[in-house]
Amino acid sequence: MYLLALETPECLLPAMAFEAAAVWLFYKSLWAVLPLLPVSCLLALRSREEVRRRQNRELAEQFVEALEAAVTALQAGVSSENAFRDARREMVLRFGEAAAISRELYRLCAGLDSHVPLEDLLTSLAERTGIEEVREYAAVFSICKRRGGDMAAVTQRSAGLIRARMESENEIEAALASRRMENRIMNAVPFAIIAYVSAASPGFFDVLYHNVFGILFMTACLLIWLLAMEMSRRILRITF
Repeated sequence: MYLLALETPECLLPAMAFEAAAVWLFYKSLWAVLPLLPVSCLLALRSREEVRRRQNRELAEQFVEALEAAVTALQAGVSSENAFRDARREMVLRFGEAAAISRELYRLCAGLDSHVPLEDLLTSLAERTGIEEVREYAAVFSICKRRGGDMAAVTQRSAGLIRARMESENEIEAALASRRMENRIMNAVPFAIIAYVSAASPGFFDVLYHNVFGILFMTACLLIWLLAMEMSRRILRITF
C-alpha cells in the first residue's frame, strides 16, 4: 500500500515520547525500557495507521481531481489513455512532481507507454494503494470499457459521487476534530499529574519506586491507562 514506512519520525515520535515518559515517571529505572518496548512498538503501529489513513485520504482527494481533469479531456474527444496523460500533466502543475498522485499517474503513464491496458493499470493502482475510491472507479471503468459505454459521462458521474461522499466524510471528521483533541489531552493528563506532583513535592512517589509493590502498582496504573486509551481510540475511530 501507499504508506510511510514504520521508521518515519512521525510514526516513531509518539512511541519514543511514551517510552521516555513511562520509564522516568512510572519506574525511574532504565531497566523498564526493555519491558516497555512491545507497548512502544504497538503505539508506533497505531501512529503508522493514522499516517496511513491521512496519506490515503490525501491521495483519494487528489485522485478525484485527476478524474475531473480527465473528464475535461474526454469531453473534448480525447481517448481514455491520453486523457489520463493530460490528467497527470495537470496534477504535476497543481501538486508538483513529488505529490502522491503525480507519482502514481507517472507509473500509470509508463504502463500505457508499454502497451498495458488502462483498465489493468487502474486495477493495479487500486490494489497498490488500497483506496476504496480508486477500486470502485477501476471496476466501473473496466465494465464500461468492455461494454463500450460513454467514458466521459461515466467518469464524470463517478467523480461526482466520490466527491459527494468525501464531502460528507469531511463533515464527520470536522465534527469529531474537537473530540479527538480532547482525547489527546486526556491521554496526557496522567503523565502530567505525576510529573507535576513529582516536581512540586519531591520524594512523594519514592515509595512506589524500586520495590515490588510499587512496580506492580505502577504497572497496573499504566495498563489501565493503555486500556482507556485504546477504548477511546475505538470510540472515535471512523474508517473511510
